[in-house]
Amino acid sequence: MIRKIIQIDEEKCNGCGACAEACHEGAIGMVNGKAKLLRDDYCDGLGDCLPTCPTGAISFVEREAAAYDEKAVQENMRRKNGQDLSYAPLGAGSQLGQWPCQIKLIPINAPCFDGARLLIAADCCAYAYARMHGDFMRGKITLIGCPKLDGIDYSEKLTQIIQDNNIQSVTIVRMEVPCCGGLESAAKRALQASGKSIPCEVATISVDGKILG
Repeated sequence: MIRKIIQIDEEKCNGCGACAEACHEGAIGMVNGKAKLLRDDYCDGLGDCLPTCPTGAISFVEREAAAYDEKAVQENMRRKNGQDLSYAPLGAGSQLGQWPCQIKLIPINAPCFDGARLLIAADCCAYAYARMHGDFMRGKITLIGCPKLDGIDYSEKLTQIIQDNNIQSVTIVRMEVPCCGGLESAAKRALQASGKSIPCEVATISVDGKILG
């Protein structure tokens, strides 16, 4: 099948191994001091490894490749850890649809954005609101951030994500505290700057874990 998959430029690779550590599926290994894609079917195409590469040696390509095999990945990781193969699926109970989930880390053209319902959430929300996964994250691609702690304006990157991908809807979940206003403002500016007409809704969580609206 033709699909998006990572490509590693060995000329640029400095052998640091950061990408192999970041790859939760075991698709990348170090061979003769260089990072190498070991198996196509272990690569989910989400690009966890991209933000970790200090030399820009990793990129996405679209080519003939075996389909991602989650079962094979699970068996491989269990085998490597010396565990019994009678296990629960990876991420059981979690509704997180991709990794990374930080706004500042995820690539603008990550494959998970194609046709996505986007959730832009303040990172405190998952701690304040107990049903965050089931009520808000289910069926969505989740991006989290805190403008106060990160000290950046997310609007430029969010604009690029919305412009360059087929985003179906945007949900913003924020805390009631004033600093979360920066996240909501950045998301709304991004929607406006994108020039696209995309449904958007905002939910505000109180500090005692209630939905205010």
